[in-house]
Amino acid sequence: MGNSGTTEAPRGRTRGERLTEGVTVAVASALASALLAGPALVFGTTTWHLVTDTGTTAFGRAVVPVILLALTLSPLFLARWVFRSGRRSGRARLTAATPAALTLLAGSVVPFAALWLILVYAD
Repeated sequence: MGNSGTTEAPRGRTRGERLTEGVTVAVASALASALLAGPALVFGTTTWHLVTDTGTTAFGRAVVPVILLALTLSPLFLARWVFRSGRRSGRARLTAATPAALTLLAGSVVPFAALWLILVYAD
């Protein structure tokens, strides 16, 4: 009538849960890449013109590309940090990748919004 001393193995995740996480990671990563592609292209072109333009100061040639690069790459570093903290917590790779991909998606909105603000309000 009592417990025989055996413990039940922890329930594994179902295939549907893994599939949902995988689709979430894939869709969020694709959307983030699409959102980051536009700002990366425009900021890269702007940087090239600033560096090669004869009327630009040395300060502008050095600082503006660094700021634009940091703005474009910051979502990638933030997502990497979230993924590594999830792995340190002992989560499975896919389980840790889901919040990282969603962080990447949310972070990629910032450079995209900055690009649109620049395009809308530029003279």
